[in-house]
Amino acid sequence: MITTVTLNTAMDRALVVPNFMVGRQHRASSGVTLPGGHGINIARSLRQLGSPVIATGLAGGLTGSNLVERLTDEGILNDFVRIAEPSRTSTAVIDPVTGVHTEINEYGPRVAASEIELLLEKLRYLARASRCIVLAGSLPRDVGVDIYQRMLRGLQPLKQFTVLTQPDDPEVLRLALQAEPSLTVVDQREAEDFAGNEFASDEDFVVAIDEMSRVGGQSIAVLHESGCIARLKTGKVVHWFAAEFEPCEAVSRLGYVDCFVAGALHAHFNDRPVQERFTLALGAALANQRVLGAGMFEKGDAVRLQKEIRIRELDPLAMQLEVEVD
Repeated sequence: MITTVTLNTAMDRALVVPNFMVGRQHRASSGVTLPGGHGINIARSLRQLGSPVIATGLAGGLTGSNLVERLTDEGILNDFVRIAEPSRTSTAVIDPVTGVHTEINEYGPRVAASEIELLLEKLRYLARASRCIVLAGSLPRDVGVDIYQRMLRGLQPLKQFTVLTQPDDPEVLRLALQAEPSLTVVDQREAEDFAGNEFASDEDFVVAIDEMSRVGGQSIAVLHESGCIARLKTGKVVHWFAAEFEPCEAVSRLGYVDCFVAGALHAHFNDRPVQERFTLALGAALANQRVLGAGMFEKGDAVRLQKEIRIRELDPLAMQLEVEVD
């Protein structure tokens, strides 16, 4: 069983609005509303791929009740801590003409220290029956920036596979990395925020990933629009890879990183070869881009699209020497 943890859950609504313009009245051509937050999106993706998963986290108010009910209707096992303040709602407006995505996210509820303690207790219980714990997404209000670090250190005695993804704050990321998650997955913007500079080459990605690994991260992947660059640690052996695909027109990029995480975990726990973990991960991400709704892809599409992924091994030492010579 894989357990996903979402602290800042939401009901996510995505609207397709051709020729969207600020200040104008529009009519959406289509839309979808789903329980969301990165951990929930990952849980939905894992279920699509056929991996057993349970979703936990914080859910409050009528929004939280609707979220839990909808997850149950989807057939996704869940066990959330109910909190006093209502969970947030989020809206994404997708313009298929320009390809521009506009997201409006509420801050989320204020969370009491006692509610966090209840979640930590629940996580300790769920962890005993889990082989992997995924900590995903931003933090709601009044939650300390060290919460992921606390969770990861609490899980260390169990020696489980742990995943950190999309904390959306460089300090939350840095503190969590100190607790040595097994796998860390972030997008390019988060990695740039961590590094303090924009990336213009593979070398920039490698330098940032290397810095994350020095803080404490084990395997680390940074996604960009057409693939990812990753450091994969197996035992004491470290490999560096770049995985790429041809840019394509996307219906939506919502859930792109989430589906990558799900694909990578599904391949990992099915003992697939190292390179297939990247190809299936990006195949799932690509399949998700072709539909509206995070994690709503078909497994067959992910398997088919993984054939379009190109893998090349990187030599970070040679790249560093080239940069020094330049």
